[in-house]
Amino acid sequence: MMKRRNFIKNSMGAAIAGSSLMNGFNINQTEEDSPMTRNKLGNINSQHNIEINSIQDNAKRPSFLNKSYPIISGIFAGQTVKELIAEARNAEFEGAKGITIDLFDLKPEFRNSDSLERVINSVNLPFMFYFYRNDKWKDSSDDDRQELLLTAAGSGASMIDVMGDLYDPSSREITYNKEAIDKQKRLIDKIHEKGADVVMSSHTSSSLSTEEVVEHMLALEKRDPDVVKIVTNTNTEEELAEAFATTMTLNRELKKPFIHLCGGKYSRLHRFVCPTLGVSILFAVSNYSDRYGFGQPTIKSMKAVLDNIHWNINSVK
Repeated sequence: MMKRRNFIKNSMGAAIAGSSLMNGFNINQTEEDSPMTRNKLGNINSQHNIEINSIQDNAKRPSFLNKSYPIISGIFAGQTVKELIAEARNAEFEGAKGITIDLFDLKPEFRNSDSLERVINSVNLPFMFYFYRNDKWKDSSDDDRQELLLTAAGSGASMIDVMGDLYDPSSREITYNKEAIDKQKRLIDKIHEKGADVVMSSHTSSSLSTEEVVEHMLALEKRDPDVVKIVTNTNTEEELAEAFATTMTLNRELKKPFIHLCGGKYSRLHRFVCPTLGVSILFAVSNYSDRYGFGQPTIKSMKAVLDNIHWNINSVK
């Protein structure tokens, strides 16, 4: 019994000593140590602690990656911090495994790190933020919107959405302008430095063939995001059939996790089935509201399908 107590005591002492050293203090330090030595060590340790704490914070940050796919992410917008927190908690309660927030309607007084941290810390789920060219409160430029997204990344966001035609508005939301692409890559590096992952996205507002979508997504992959995303239209039976073929082809051809979603009259079936065909992240709402429309499926209905289908293309390969 005495040996066991001594072992515990020694273990606790070692743990406390290790913890103390991380903060620039050594509990075994004697009075004979010179003040100059202590100050010098304290300054060195405090500098390193900034980097260490940053790495630890990033390691603790919930992630959309390296999980059992597909991930249902509750998607919504809001004007205030309290509104966003309420929506996040509703989504979590419904069973969402991630949160996706559109910043277009957030009032300017809440566009700061403190506000975003409050939202991100409201639930223990990964947060994705996006901010397209539809700012409700001001005439913001591409650069302006990225500053807020960088603030979100620095505030604990897990993933940031970077538009495929950022800095060069283009057809099908993808630019091939070298200067714009280089600027996108530098932005992606900055987001990564702040500890967040990147999804690069395009909303094409059109129907595309499988070959066109694959070419588009491969081009996005080359810009070094962590996830690539495209949204196309399906308004005929033929386009719906093509959409299913496209999703399965992307699952074979892409090296990175991907999101392939559809809008249009025939999109609903694809939205519910695509998660079983390789799509990594999907979006759904906890409830509908007049302010933000009815375009997404509900978390409850999406979860009911995925919980009962008992099949995924990646499990039969």
